Amino acid sequence: MKVALASVEFINNDILFNLSQIEKYLKEASSQNCDAICFGEAFLQGFDSLNFSYEHDIRIAISQESETMEILKNLTKKYSTDIMIGYIEKDSEEIYSSYAIISLGKIIYNYRRISKGWKEYWKTSENYKEGLDTNGFIYKGKHLKIALCGDLWEEDYKRFGDCDILVWPVYCNYTKEEWEVGTLEEYMERAREVTSNVLFINSHSKNPLSLGGTYYFCNGRIKSKLDMGIEGILYIDI
Repeated sequence: MKVALASVEFINNDILFNLSQIEKYLKEASSQNCDAICFGEAFLQGFDSLNFSYEHDIRIAISQESETMEILKNLTKKYSTDIMIGYIEKDSEEIYSSYAIISLGKIIYNYRRISKGWKEYWKTSENYKEGLDTNGFIYKGKHLKIALCGDLWEEDYKRFGDCDILVWPVYCNYTKEEWEVGTLEEYMERAREVTSNVLFINSHSKNPLSLGGTYYFCNGRIKSKLDMGIEGILYIDI
């Protein structure tokens, strides 16, 4: 299985730009015969697209049947490459931080973040929800699980183990110094404690500033990477 990890820029609340980024890098991944391309947490709308006023945020969120999601479904058919994408999901009156796996025009798995750190929970209503399921799914003959950012910092983080591959999309805006002096080591150690193969995908943004940084952790060590500050695709054969 060949996977592209896209450590690329999004703009908050600019879905048209973010869609253009998705197609640009999907096309590149397709030219390299990738099975799938993975984007970061909440990439579609941008991680800081919400202001935690419900009337505003429910308009930002999109459903699995929305026109925007239909565009992504059609792109997977156009380029014969699957998309794994973080987005703010609307399900009736509820809002989730979710991660969709789209294959040949269909959502084959939709994960909902279980940890509450994606929102200002002291402000939000009961309409902002977390998921419960961490079972994962079978993809190209391998058992994949998804953990969104802070999910692996919960007390029961080891529930994300027992899989062939863990996809770990995040949005982290550490400085390069913070990351290189201690923080990266903490993430590597957490990955090692969970499972052997972890795909860590961080996005770039200008406001607030995020420098990306994307890694394939294998048995708790860095097997391949795109360092902070480098925008592009990390190709993984796994």
